[in-house]
Amino acid sequence: MLDVSNFDRMRIGLASPEQIRAWSSGEVKKPETINYRTLKPERDGLFCERIFGPTRDWECHCGKYKRVKYKGIICDRCGVEVTRSKVRRERLGHIELAAPVSHIWYFKGIPSRMGLILDMSPRSLEKVLYFVSYIVIDPGQTPLMKKQLLTETEYREYRERYGNRFVAGMGAEAIKALLDELDLDELSAELRKELKETSGQRKIRAIRRLEVVEAFKTSGNNPSWMILDVIPVIPPELRPMVQLDGGRFATSDLNDLYRRVINRNNRLKRLLDLGAPDIIVRNEKRMLQEAVDALIDNGRRGRPVTGPGNRPLKSLSDMLKGKQGRFRQNLLGKRVDYSGRSVIVVGPDLKMDQCGLPKEMALELFKPFVMKRLVDKGFAHNIKSAKRMVERVREEVWDVLEEVIKEHPVLLNRAPTLHRLGIQAFEPVLVEGRALQIHPLVCTAYNADFDGDQMAVHVPLSAEAQAEARLLMLSIHNILNPKDGRPVVTPTQDMVLGVYYLTATKDGAKGEGKAFRDYNEAYLAYDSGYIDLHARIKVRMNGELVETTVGRLIFHYEVPIPEELGFHNFEIGKKQLGEIVAKCYNLLGEESTARVLDGIKRIGFHYSTKAGITIGITDIVVPEAKKEILSKTEEEVDQIERQYRRGLITEEERYQSIIRLWNQATEAVTDHLLDALDKFNPVLMMARSGARGNIQQIRQLAGMRGLMADPSGKIIDLPIKANFREGLTVLEYFISTHGARKGLADTALRTADSGYLTRRLVDVAQDVIVREDDCGTDEGIEVSEILDDKEVIEGLNERLVGRYAAEDIVHPETGEVIVARNQGITEELANALKEAGITSAKIRSVLTCRPRYGVCSKCYGKNLATGRSVEIGESVGIIAAQSIGEPGTQLTMRTFHTGGVAGDDITQGLPRVEELFEARKPKGQALIAEADGVVEVSVNKGRREITITTDDGEKFDYQVPFGSRLKVNSGDRVEAGDELTEGSVNPHDLLKVKGIRGVQTYLLREVQRVYRMQGVDINDKHIEVIVRQMLRKVKVEDAGDTSLLPGSLIDVFEFEDENRRTVEKGGEPASAKPVLLGITKASLATDSFLSAASFQETTRVLTEAAIKGKVDPLIGLKENVIIGKLIPSGTGMSRYSNIELLPQEADTAAGEEEQPGEMSGDLPVEETVELQNEA
Repeated sequence: MLDVSNFDRMRIGLASPEQIRAWSSGEVKKPETINYRTLKPERDGLFCERIFGPTRDWECHCGKYKRVKYKGIICDRCGVEVTRSKVRRERLGHIELAAPVSHIWYFKGIPSRMGLILDMSPRSLEKVLYFVSYIVIDPGQTPLMKKQLLTETEYREYRERYGNRFVAGMGAEAIKALLDELDLDELSAELRKELKETSGQRKIRAIRRLEVVEAFKTSGNNPSWMILDVIPVIPPELRPMVQLDGGRFATSDLNDLYRRVINRNNRLKRLLDLGAPDIIVRNEKRMLQEAVDALIDNGRRGRPVTGPGNRPLKSLSDMLKGKQGRFRQNLLGKRVDYSGRSVIVVGPDLKMDQCGLPKEMALELFKPFVMKRLVDKGFAHNIKSAKRMVERVREEVWDVLEEVIKEHPVLLNRAPTLHRLGIQAFEPVLVEGRALQIHPLVCTAYNADFDGDQMAVHVPLSAEAQAEARLLMLSIHNILNPKDGRPVVTPTQDMVLGVYYLTATKDGAKGEGKAFRDYNEAYLAYDSGYIDLHARIKVRMNGELVETTVGRLIFHYEVPIPEELGFHNFEIGKKQLGEIVAKCYNLLGEESTARVLDGIKRIGFHYSTKAGITIGITDIVVPEAKKEILSKTEEEVDQIERQYRRGLITEEERYQSIIRLWNQATEAVTDHLLDALDKFNPVLMMARSGARGNIQQIRQLAGMRGLMADPSGKIIDLPIKANFREGLTVLEYFISTHGARKGLADTALRTADSGYLTRRLVDVAQDVIVREDDCGTDEGIEVSEILDDKEVIEGLNERLVGRYAAEDIVHPETGEVIVARNQGITEELANALKEAGITSAKIRSVLTCRPRYGVCSKCYGKNLATGRSVEIGESVGIIAAQSIGEPGTQLTMRTFHTGGVAGDDITQGLPRVEELFEARKPKGQALIAEADGVVEVSVNKGRREITITTDDGEKFDYQVPFGSRLKVNSGDRVEAGDELTEGSVNPHDLLKVKGIRGVQTYLLREVQRVYRMQGVDINDKHIEVIVRQMLRKVKVEDAGDTSLLPGSLIDVFEFEDENRRTVEKGGEPASAKPVLLGITKASLATDSFLSAASFQETTRVLTEAAIKGKVDPLIGLKENVIIGKLIPSGTGMSRYSNIELLPQEADTAAGEEEQPGEMSGDLPVEETVELQNEA
């Protein structure tokens, strides 16, 4: 077997018949599987032990040799080698075909490779392969053309006329003969000549053919290997046959497919031996070709072969592709042992880094550890008795279990794992019962609640895995959210409500105005009932009198809030708690933050219980003024209706006015409602504190529901005047159902779409890893705040913090350097820039980063999850994909209606994000200016036209589609790439007009707009990582003297390398233009065929890779997971692979402890080994 950690790259190619025979351990001659009486495999059949190895360890077929002492002997009676039975998973067999057949992948794929290299259409190729027509192989001295197709009658006619002066044939044999004749070098030269001389369709065809010819030339594959003379048979354990309870057998579909091939092949051999008539032999050959097609890719041509119950059989191709295929089901995701799952319940008394693990589950998970410890401590004499003790659950076992789980973290995971916070490590605490207990503050990260959610537990086994779990995955290290760098562990719900209640003030409460010496005295007074929790009192703090409440003092001293954060003398809601946590993290680090959070949790739960806040029906108070407002509005609406009936206003005006009136009425009712509610009204407190609900929901409970939208998203101009407290009328209820139903349908669809988007994002960005500290580029991008018609979507501060300056940023007035080049921009520096009045700055960005693979630390900036500079080895691509994909479910699905019929709908929400990342032509496309100049708008025959006149007098004319709204007026000056009409820009056009930088900025801005409008903050750098991957390729326009093919997509770096080599030799360099690929296309265009094949279109990717003889450099994460190597990020990077651990004594002898991080991978292997020897 291959040693996994020992190879650096992997190549795929076509297998020659000789190669297949060399792999094989013997020929499968019979279609039999196993003998139903003895249940032993039949000799020479599909499960033959002589070919594939013994079914039982160290035992031959006839039973002459049993036991391991005969290892390696080949039995003289039955010919079976005495060895382990697992060789049946790796030994191949083969079938010698009586007639060659074509491989369906190469004949049928799009484009058909066989057709391209022979210059035949797939249709005529099919006629020849399936014995419908003859093809002329050598015309000899006849007027026939080479590769001409002849029908049966034509062939007979020509045979009679010319005798044996020409050669024609049919089937794969004929095609093989043609393929054998090809001279690739000559063909390549011809095609290159044709390229220079022709144009149009013929040129495109020549380029396509040249691509295939060059692929065969460079890969060393022989075109005739696309025709199979011999078929490999995969090992029997990979297509098993098992006996079911009823004595029947269940078998893999492949066995049926192989059996058909063997039957037809044997029949064909017999017919050939008997010298059967040509027509019978031909039919049998056609059937053999169809059987092999079905085996390789069932259903690709014609009707699929079906099994019992009309189910199509799963062929070899089906084994690989799709979610259930080999790649996605077994290689990229495996089930693991040492894991369990259970329902979760809240553990309010746990510490931040603890979880409650049920005793029974812990015992089962840590069984081997417990058994070893029992033997070590002398409770059991051997492993067997230890196992028995554990199974009988003796008393000693629990004490030992306690010791074992101490300092041994476990991982908890909740599906769906949308981002990396979906798996975190905790210290287990044994609990009674059968439910996992989790800390209430980590629920947000998991998106968990306690209505029956389940979670899975995994045990990290190796010392490295435990260290990684403790140092990187422990929940106290996951306080910040990687997508925006804000705390993800902020108190929610009851805790917020408790703290809000605790810090609220009440006018005229008992004991108002009293003064106290310090906190203790004030608390004593409160405890004895002299003052109210919410009363305004004065207390001496740090030598001065402060007006505050007992509640706020309790919050400050009992949490306890560290001195550095100061005293919070105001009402504390969810937002304020978030700020406290963020500030604490920035100033004091993880440990203190965890302590503060646990304190807030304790206080919050305590006081929300003590407050006894509940909701009763009487808490919902309908405002008095509602009747009046409604009747007034109804009168105004009647007036508008009258005007409309008289024809004074249009339908559109009527509609807009009515909607405006009802919206005003709803607002008025809401205002009155908020005035009417008491400050300590439970419903209002919940909304005000940010614990649950919002003002809109209170409005629907106690005010009025207001206007609703119909299924298409158009607003119905009849409002719902009632609220839920009063109850809805039948019609109102009916109108309400539209929205509710659409909401549920949307949510279901959105989840699937969002998941698929995340999958594509991960695939396109999975090989983006921080690979160096500084790439040394001088480039950067100019950033300013992102605006959406005057409204700020993302401020400059947000875009600058945590990035490195690409050039010195100087004060516009004093000229002093605020931020030097390559200096990190902190919050303070960003604020200084804002005060200096700087509106835009040039920063380092992933978009301009230069390494060939991955990105550098300086261009990426700080790691948002830690707040420090990003380390080498961080998989920033995956983090970016998760950060964009995870909030995907929160985006709406709706296409936004402009109210009337005019104008196209503008896509928004999730579909818009997808449209951008897939670089599709948008719905409702805007016209863009192709050059800088002055606009003139004119009307010509009822059509509006825009003319742009450039400074040198060149004119560009644009027809404005009917119903589009203009964004420019006559006399305006525009720049290339500016929008002339409302709508979305086609990014491909923008790339032509404004180049790479323009399209990058556009995509970034548009994606941000969608997310920010839904209230989701994502840092720019994540979107930049994805956009960078979309612009990696260029399209060769003119090949010059390089070996590149015109029209081919190629990596920018490869293109530059090739040009450099050509210029050094004195040749003409190639020219190319940048292309924007959607994320699906970009994923499939990656260098790694393993990654592409496991993503989508598996057969197409593998077909192409095999013909080109592609080499996978194993650079990304996915391809390394597939072949079972460590992923090349974090400690799995190659630079760390030659570090060896020194034995303990050497360390202590040296007398100083090694600092972590000192031993970098720069030590050569030899040195490391010497160190070890000395030790």
